[in-house]
Amino acid sequence: MSGNVARLPRAPLQRLQLDWLQGTAVELAILRLDLIDPLLGGNKWFKLSGHLQQARLAGADCLASLGGAHSNHLHALAATARHCGFSSLGLLRGHPQDTPTVRDLQAFGMQLHWLGYGGYRERHREDFWDAWRARHPRLYCIDEGGAGLLGARGCEVLVEQARGQLQDVGWGGYDGWWLAAGTGTTLAGLVLGENGQHPVHGATAVPSGHGVERRVAEILREAGCADAGYRLLDGSRGAFGKVDAELAGFIRQCEHNGVPLLDPLYTAKALMALRYQVLGGYFAPGTRLIFVHSGGLQGRRAMEPRLEALAGPVDSFDIQPAEQALHE
Repeated sequence: MSGNVARLPRAPLQRLQLDWLQGTAVELAILRLDLIDPLLGGNKWFKLSGHLQQARLAGADCLASLGGAHSNHLHALAATARHCGFSSLGLLRGHPQDTPTVRDLQAFGMQLHWLGYGGYRERHREDFWDAWRARHPRLYCIDEGGAGLLGARGCEVLVEQARGQLQDVGWGGYDGWWLAAGTGTTLAGLVLGENGQHPVHGATAVPSGHGVERRVAEILREAGCADAGYRLLDGSRGAFGKVDAELAGFIRQCEHNGVPLLDPLYTAKALMALRYQVLGGYFAPGTRLIFVHSGGLQGRRAMEPRLEALAGPVDSFDIQPAEQALHE
């Protein structure tokens, strides 16, 4: 086995100036996980770091996981495996597609197997990985999205990283976190890292009832942590992967105003959900929040034409009702 598990630079913390924050006295800083590395960056590196250590200890030579044709998780896993000297195996939802992500996975050397939709639903079976382990005796398997306690533990360090840079943005302290929640693993890691000191707000990328609430609670329970200190709200806009004209216009307006590039399915929806909450009066004047940019921009490539067509000349947006909190 060749290669080392590199320790990546810390994610920079930057002030974020937004026109809709004016008059609210709410301040926002953004933790730029998207900047730590062009291929291994985003929250995926932190979620994978513990798995890489365990794979080495287990003597594995191949890393395997699951995802879709635009999966940020598989993209990071394939790049990380190549960087660290592992081979990689990707089990994909649906039928073969040609996407920028899939082409990258192939270029990184990942073995791809398309499971169809019925086959992909079998991933929750206890014996799901048995046949793949029979083919690859030194296989190390990682849950879809890097979900689970090991991934959450890797994200705890984000709290320390942000706190170490508060003076750089002129803050003496902060009042909470805001981020997108896909599997809820990064959110759980922040809850563990905070240990009750500051609340963590998560805008889910899937509608309520699709398992994020349960997974977060399970991770915290497994860690021996109280199921508290966080709040989940529905930021999905009706469905995972749904992109409409209002969201596309919001992304365009943000980027014209100097906001870093956002991925439409996670960070853009999370920032839009925050906008609703701030303008709806949820946060008191003087509140300081850290917004997590979790990366995922590679998955945006296939959506660019659609975003451009949907955006149109959007200059303003009506305030929508704040999303219903799922966990207080």
